[in-house]
Amino acid sequence: MPGFSYRQPNARTNPTEVRDGSGRTIDDDSSASGNDAVSKTFGRGIVQDFKRTIGTWWFKEMTNFNTKTVAVSFFLFIAVIAPTITFGAVYAKATNNYIGAVELLLATAWCGIFYSLVSGQPMMINGGTGPVLTFQTVCYDIAKNLDVPFLTFNAWIGIWVCIYQVLAAFFDANRLIKKATRFTDETFALLIVSIFLLGAIGNPSSKVGLFHYFGTDHPHHENMIEENGSEYDYMTVALLSLILGLGTAFFAIGLRQIKFSAFCCNDYVRTVITDFAITISVVVMTALRHTVFEDVQVEELKVPDTFATSFSCCTADCTSYWPTECPDQAEAWGRRPWVVDLFDLNDKIYVIFIAAGLGIPAFILTFLDNGITWHIVNHPSNRLSHGDAYNYDTCISAIMVLVNSLLGLPWLVASTVPCIMHITAMQEKNTKGEVKYIQESRLTGLFTHTLVLACIFALSVIRLIPLPVLYGVFLFMGLVALPGQQFWQRFLLFFQQPTKMDKNHYTKNVPVERIHKYTLVQFFFFAVVCVVREIKAISIAFPVMVLLCIPARLYLHPRLFSADELILLDGSPEEIEDWLLKNDPEEMAADKAQKSAQAQHVADNGLALPAQLDSDEDDEQEA
Repeated sequence: MPGFSYRQPNARTNPTEVRDGSGRTIDDDSSASGNDAVSKTFGRGIVQDFKRTIGTWWFKEMTNFNTKTVAVSFFLFIAVIAPTITFGAVYAKATNNYIGAVELLLATAWCGIFYSLVSGQPMMINGGTGPVLTFQTVCYDIAKNLDVPFLTFNAWIGIWVCIYQVLAAFFDANRLIKKATRFTDETFALLIVSIFLLGAIGNPSSKVGLFHYFGTDHPHHENMIEENGSEYDYMTVALLSLILGLGTAFFAIGLRQIKFSAFCCNDYVRTVITDFAITISVVVMTALRHTVFEDVQVEELKVPDTFATSFSCCTADCTSYWPTECPDQAEAWGRRPWVVDLFDLNDKIYVIFIAAGLGIPAFILTFLDNGITWHIVNHPSNRLSHGDAYNYDTCISAIMVLVNSLLGLPWLVASTVPCIMHITAMQEKNTKGEVKYIQESRLTGLFTHTLVLACIFALSVIRLIPLPVLYGVFLFMGLVALPGQQFWQRFLLFFQQPTKMDKNHYTKNVPVERIHKYTLVQFFFFAVVCVVREIKAISIAFPVMVLLCIPARLYLHPRLFSADELILLDGSPEEIEDWLLKNDPEEMAADKAQKSAQAQHVADNGLALPAQLDSDEDDEQEA
C-alpha cells in the first residue's frame, strides 16, 4: 500500500518501551511502571505525552496517505454530520435557539481540524453527546432562574471547566481512568452502541427511528397532513423510509464483504469498493429517493438556510427571541454576536462563583466522557502502536471547551461510536477477519472536518440527504461495532449450545456457568447505567455510574471470581498471553503458529515485517 509503513504494536520486547520513527527508545514515564514518577513532578506527564506522540509520530501521521484515507474520510464525514445536525436541532429546542445546528456544525468543524493537527491521539473523533446536552440544558434553566444571560453564564462555567481540566492534566488525574479494564470499557461502549441502534430503529422514549414512521402521530406525518390534507399517505412514506434506512445499512455491509469475494476485476477494485462502502450506499439511496420516488414526501434533514448564529433578537439587548417572543414584530432586529460578553451579568457578580460550583460536575462529566472513550480507543486489543496522551489531550480538550464557551458554541467531547468506527475503518484484516495492522493517520480526521466546515457554506446540498438514510448510517455503525465487543459475544453464549460455542481462550478454560455469571454481573451494571441515563432528572449522573464500574471491578469482582477467571475474562492481551504460556502451552503454540501465518501473509502481500522495518530504517540512517 503506497504511503503506509507497517509496524506491529506487539513488536516491542518491552511493553512500556516506546520507539520513535528511527527505532530509538523514548523513556515512557507515563507507563504503568512510571505513573508514580510522573505524579511527583508537576506537569511532567504532559511533557512525556507530547514526546511520545506529537514529538515522535506527527510527521508520519501527517503523510500517511492512500486511497483508504480518502474513503474513510468520506465515511467519517457522513458518520459525523448526521448526529451533528440531529443534536443541533435538539440543542436549539432545549436552549431557545441560543445554541443550534449552525453552532454545533462550526464547533465540530474547527475542533475536529484543531484536534487532528495538534492532539496526541489522532484517532479520536469529538462531537456533541447526550450527557453534555443534558447538562447544558440544566444550565439554561438555572440561568433563567438567576435572570442572567444563558451564554454568559455558560461561558463562565466553561472557563472554570477549562481551569479544572488543566489542573487535572498537570496532576495526572487520568491515572484513575487508566485503572479501567475491559469490563468498564465495554459496558460504556455497548451503551453508546445501543444508543445508535435504538436511534436508528426506534427509541421507545422518543419519536426518533425508522419504525416510528408507522405511527400516525409522528411529527413529520402531522406536518405533511396539515399541508396536504387527505392526499398524504403516511404508510407509503413509512415503507419507503424503512426501505431507505435498511437499504443503506445492509447495502453498505454487503459492499464491505466484496473485498473477500471473487467479484470485480482485481484486488485493488475490490479494496476501493470496500473502503467507500458507506459513501456509495448513501449516494445510491439518496439518488433512488430523488429519482424513482421523488413524489413520496420522505422526511428531509432540517438545516438552516444561511451561516449565522441561530438566535434572532427582538431588540438591541438581544434577550428575547424573534419571532416567538415578539410575534407582532415584522422582522428580527438582528442576531446575537458570535463573541459572548462575559460581563453581561445584570450586576450579579456572585454568578461567577455559582458557575465555579457548577463547573465541578461539568468537569467530571467531560473528564469521564473523554477519559473512558480514550481508554477504549487505546486498549491493547485495538493494536494502536503510536501511544496514548491522556494528560496532553486533556489540555487540548480544555482549550476547545474554553474557545467554544467564549463563542457561544456547545462543548464537544470524545464520541465513542465514531471513534470505534474510525479504528475499525482503518484496520486491515486477513480472510479470517483478524486484524493485521491499523493505519494511524491524522489526515482522516483533518479531511473529515474540513468537509464539515465546507458544509456550513453548502447547507442546501446536505438537505438533499433523506433523514431515513442517516438512520441507516446509524444502524450500520451500530451493527459493525457490535461484533468486536466481547461483552456482546459472551451475551450471545446464553443462546448457544455449549458444545457448539466458538473456541477461544475463555470458552476453553473457564466453565460456561462462570462465564454466564460474569456476563450477568456486567449486564446488571449496564442496565443500571441505561436506567440512570433514561431518567431525565438524574441522567446527568450517568458518567458517574460508569465510573463506579472501576471500583466494582477492582474490589467486588475478586470476591466473586478467581484471579485466573478474571485474567481470562477481563485481562489485557499481555496478561492473557502470559497465562496461556504458563497454563496452556499447546494453545499458546497454536496461537503463535497463527500469528506466524499472519506475518507471512503480510509479507507475501508486499508489506515489511516489523523486524525488517527496523533493520531497513537502521540501514537508511547508517547510509
